[in-house]
Amino acid sequence: MGNGNRVEFLVAVCALLTSVVAIWVAWDQSRVMRAQQHGMVYPVLQVEGFVSTTSESVSMGLRLSNTGVGPALVESVVARTGGERLETLEPYRAYLASDFDISWTGMAGRSLAPGAEVDAIAFEWETNEITTEQLNTAVAKWGEIDFDFCYCSVFNRCWRVEVGTSRARSTKSCPSNDRDLFEEFGMNRVMPSTSIQDEASQ
Repeated sequence: MGNGNRVEFLVAVCALLTSVVAIWVAWDQSRVMRAQQHGMVYPVLQVEGFVSTTSESVSMGLRLSNTGVGPALVESVVARTGGERLETLEPYRAYLASDFDISWTGMAGRSLAPGAEVDAIAFEWETNEITTEQLNTAVAKWGEIDFDFCYCSVFNRCWRVEVGTSRARSTKSCPSNDRDLFEEFGMNRVMPSTSIQDEASQ
């Protein structure tokens, strides 16, 4: 190989290496930019049960808040007790003192903005309409339900979070769920014929 051919070969190798480095740098910058984009819209959904008492009223329920920097797109909510999925919350109506007001928010398909807070479901009584024992019973029974919320970011990265857990778990995707347990329970205002007081008197 002559000197001329050797120089041409080295130039070709250098050009190839330069191209490889340029491609790697472009890929790395793209990866960093994607990470920055995801970080700028990262939602953090927190779910907590609450009990509140004042001189005039008593309330309990389930509250969601988005403490992240991007919207949380709630795709589905699943309720379980003892590891078994609940198809309805109706059996737990019997553990509520009868004269309650109810408010709810449909969660499946809801977008929660950064800093937003919403009560998925809340029960309220006037102070003289519920005893401490009845409240404790309601809190204990409703506390047996494990609510599992699955939500995604605008870039379709998804997580699952349960009541009382401090950190969400990453998941590949969220199952579709057209039913909303809170809305169904709230819309059904007819009290069951059997209450926890009726059962105790039998």
